[in-house]
Amino acid sequence: MARAQRKAAASESGHGSASGAAAASAAHGFTVRHYCQGIGDCHLLSFPREDGGRYFVLIDCGVHFLVKGGADTMREVVADIARTTRRIDLLVVTHEHMDHVSGFVSAAEAFKGIHVEDVWFAWTEDPNDPMARELDRYKGRAMAALQVAGARLAGLSRPSAHLDALGKGLAQVMGFYFGAAGDNVRRARNAARDLAKGKVSYRQPGEGPLALPGVAGIKVYVLGPPREPALIRVEERASELYGLAGGSGMAQALLGCPASGDGVADDDGSPFDPEIGWPLAEILPLAGGAKPPKPAELPDRKAAALVDLLHAHYAGPAVQGRGKQALAADQSWRRIDGDWLGVSADLALQLDRGVNNTSLVLAFEFGDRRVALFVGDAQVGNWLSWQGLEWQDGAVTGPDLLKRTVYLKVGHHGSHNATLKAKGLELMDDPDLSAFIPVNEADAKDIGWTEMPFAEIIDALKRRAGGRVVRADEPWLASGAIPAALAGSGSLRAARCKPGLWVEFDIA
Repeated sequence: MARAQRKAAASESGHGSASGAAAASAAHGFTVRHYCQGIGDCHLLSFPREDGGRYFVLIDCGVHFLVKGGADTMREVVADIARTTRRIDLLVVTHEHMDHVSGFVSAAEAFKGIHVEDVWFAWTEDPNDPMARELDRYKGRAMAALQVAGARLAGLSRPSAHLDALGKGLAQVMGFYFGAAGDNVRRARNAARDLAKGKVSYRQPGEGPLALPGVAGIKVYVLGPPREPALIRVEERASELYGLAGGSGMAQALLGCPASGDGVADDDGSPFDPEIGWPLAEILPLAGGAKPPKPAELPDRKAAALVDLLHAHYAGPAVQGRGKQALAADQSWRRIDGDWLGVSADLALQLDRGVNNTSLVLAFEFGDRRVALFVGDAQVGNWLSWQGLEWQDGAVTGPDLLKRTVYLKVGHHGSHNATLKAKGLELMDDPDLSAFIPVNEADAKDIGWTEMPFAEIIDALKRRAGGRVVRADEPWLASGAIPAALAGSGSLRAARCKPGLWVEFDIA
């Protein structure tokens, strides 16, 4: 989406009788403004108060750090929020990924002008919960291990194609945890928590129905994340996904990798004393050039022989044939010094999907028992856990809330493993269903994700929602020419947008 148009856009476009988040009448259940910052989530909900004012709920505020200009965009987003309201009654932080929380650090100055009353996190962020503390320690160890692996991959001399691709993929995933300026997700999470002028709450699955103070007719049900560790670990299940499905193994060994930059650690089981030999990280650069150094330039004859061996058979770019035994031009395929880093892919995916499964999932019931569902980036285990939830002695259940859903914030930018099939989308059979996907396909491809959003998810959503599926990268969002079909159709009663920055719907 052309971000340059944002600064030029001074007005809002729309279908409906009013403009802005505060304009939806009480007859409309609520208003939701989705910011279109790329690979990231930021949603401003507005509910009519009984006293005639508005109750504002902000769900997440972030963008993936590999999105170009993302930090500037988030400052623009928060400035727009401040122009809309100087008070956020409830801030909801769904989970610990930078594309959901980066704005709390990159736009910290802009947030100083906004009063934030209460903040909700999932129970997984509660410092007083033993299971949450254990999960937090695991995440910390995994992030530290992956940082070391990333540094080692970046420092490899002439890495193989596999390891080069692995390094790029690891950078994509680590973008969920670290920002461009060195900010990390823990700092962003804590910055969001510290905004609270009122109460910080850590929500449990099965809580509710919860009320929004001063707002009539709204009930909030907490669906996830699950308390069962086994469900947090369920990332994919072929029978519950659309099309693509697969899994990755555990990578616990990488958690014990050395924290030092060179990866060298004492090994009590080694048959050699530490002073015998040379660290590969030191001698490999000498052997990897077009020509190895002359023996006189090296410490001794043994070092010279080792460099010559490595150059000829391990790291040298192009070795000439010797006698009748001509060697291949490139011997880098023999190298194994970086192979141990291959497990970092498994650990990165395990961490990424596990954190997604800790998403705080909220169902807002409004009007005639209609439901708006905000799933964060919940994956399979989180979705499956809703099947057993009950409220009000069984009068309300997880599957019941799904069946009554008329508005869905699609999870994880429309990726293949964040929207369930039989126990998810196919339960949403209300004819008024509409959906929004916070995704920018061009940004995703720039980062390296070629199937975000996933085509089969898009097709399934359109079938269930009668075509009322809006993406953050819709071409019409750049011009403000909102399709007439989006107003007064299904649960969408009115639509407005600020070209290039946000799209807003009155939901009823």
